[in-house]
Amino acid sequence: MPGIVGLITKRPRKWAEQQLARMLKVLLHESFYVSGTWIDESMGVYVGWVARENSFAAEMPVCNERDDVVLVFAGEDYPEPGTARRLKQQGHACKEGGPSYLVHLYEEDPNFFKNLNGRFQGLLVDRTRVTATLFNDRFGLQRVYFHEAHDAFYFSAEAKSILAVRPELRSTDPRGLGEFIACGCVLENRTLFRGIYALPPGSAWSFSNGILKDKAFYFEPREWEEQEPLDAEGYYSHLRDAFTNTLPRYFDGPERVGVSLTGGLDTRIIMAWRNATAGSLPCYTFGSMYRENQDVHLARRVAEICGQPYQVVTVDATCLEQFPHYAERTLYLTDGCVDVSRSADLYNNEMARQIAPARMVGTFGSEIICKAVMFKAVMPKAELFQPELLSELTRAGETYRDQVRGNRTSVVAFIQPAAYHFGGLMLEQSQLTLRTPYLDNQVVRAVFRAPRADKSEDVRLRLIRDGSAALSRLRTDRGLGGPNPLTAAISRAYLEFTFKAEYAYDYGMPQWVARVDNAFAPFHLERLWMGRHKLFHFRWWYRTILAKYVQEILLDSRALARPYLKPGAVEAVVRGHLSGNCNYTTEIHRLLSLELLHRQFVDAELN
Repeated sequence: MPGIVGLITKRPRKWAEQQLARMLKVLLHESFYVSGTWIDESMGVYVGWVARENSFAAEMPVCNERDDVVLVFAGEDYPEPGTARRLKQQGHACKEGGPSYLVHLYEEDPNFFKNLNGRFQGLLVDRTRVTATLFNDRFGLQRVYFHEAHDAFYFSAEAKSILAVRPELRSTDPRGLGEFIACGCVLENRTLFRGIYALPPGSAWSFSNGILKDKAFYFEPREWEEQEPLDAEGYYSHLRDAFTNTLPRYFDGPERVGVSLTGGLDTRIIMAWRNATAGSLPCYTFGSMYRENQDVHLARRVAEICGQPYQVVTVDATCLEQFPHYAERTLYLTDGCVDVSRSADLYNNEMARQIAPARMVGTFGSEIICKAVMFKAVMPKAELFQPELLSELTRAGETYRDQVRGNRTSVVAFIQPAAYHFGGLMLEQSQLTLRTPYLDNQVVRAVFRAPRADKSEDVRLRLIRDGSAALSRLRTDRGLGGPNPLTAAISRAYLEFTFKAEYAYDYGMPQWVARVDNAFAPFHLERLWMGRHKLFHFRWWYRTILAKYVQEILLDSRALARPYLKPGAVEAVVRGHLSGNCNYTTEIHRLLSLELLHRQFVDAELN
């Protein structure tokens, strides 16, 4: 993922430059990336950056007129409209459409870090104060990995660049491994690697003379938790104003924006309030290779109502033929933060970049407004793992329960994104700029003022109705909304049934049902369900198109020799699933991901 990389050290420049060059090289994944370095030997600062060409942070570093404030920034900021113009009128050298205004904001605003608005990471050097400050966004979504060694402090947007120069760290952390298997992510700012951690959300860590001096936070969630709740009408007005006032900022900037439409409410709210000129806003949906799914069916109607061009990006045979490439690259690009089930997302976003280099999404809409916790701790098939790792799986469940016990809005805003959603965003942002208005500071702050018994679905439906009466007459992929309450209820019951049936067929099918289904294999019952809602169908793919790959990876002697696995159980899972008598889709996801993690980050050299 594009971002910053570097080290802060008192060691000689020649040594530090070599370290920086090797770290930077690891981040150069695509031909459309630009990069560079900046060094202040006297302060022990060695920093590099990687950005997508023409993106907000493509031109680094940015400096004030005296060159005594220098900023290396990655990600995007969404400031108050006219900020750059105002600073330019005050005599500062600001270029509209880029980040040059940020150093001048720092000079005039004592709450500079707190007032940044977006997903970002950066290093700000103030030569007058002889300080360097490493910072990230308050949601922790532009993750900064770090390692504190005796001779240097390393930081990077990707853990693999630290592993490249500190090979002694190339081993998995048992606690992180247990959390990844049980929860699908690593918790409490840990990572999968021993000695490498993630900078906590809302951090501003300061260094002086090559030494870390202060691990400060510029933001604490309690600042928003302590706001007084509003009544239902007051809350709706407050949220609507926050959303509609900030939405235009997310369509500004140097990159062409395309809207990634779904059949749900969150992207529809965006379209209801955008009011873009007809034909000016490319729209697209990720579709299934088996039939026109509900997302495509409804998103096409949304685009038609709004008068915008529309196309479907399909996970097709090409993606499956190249599955080994996409699976391995997905694990590599994300430092193992997602499993192989996200590999088709990489393919989709490669295609989406050809439509527009910036992708507008409704991600985090339902999570934030409805306070929806999207991940949980699930104990996997215990027979697969040795006792030492089983204890870490149990511990992971306890840690998870502690994490989700607090203020629910804080959980979905400040814990869930940084831990659970980060990996998917990291994968997507390797290809394009991802934008969502639902993590705007004003919007999230407004949600903290929701009445204690608010009806979140009503709020989202009302936002669509107030923005576009035509869009409000269209039901969602799960049957919400629509003009007629009776037909809406019938539609919702049917769509919920097909949604749950398709999910059960892919993931939730009990083993006895899998055996019954296999007995009827000649009748191809899977065709009744596949592609109605979901894009990916790994239970079927692992049994058929991808069966050879699954066997080659998981039944290989290296995989069966991993010390935390029981080889006999792994073989039973693979052969049981491929025979069709068992459903071990989730287990195979995890096993493939763990094996690729070891091959790419523990066993192999990182160049």
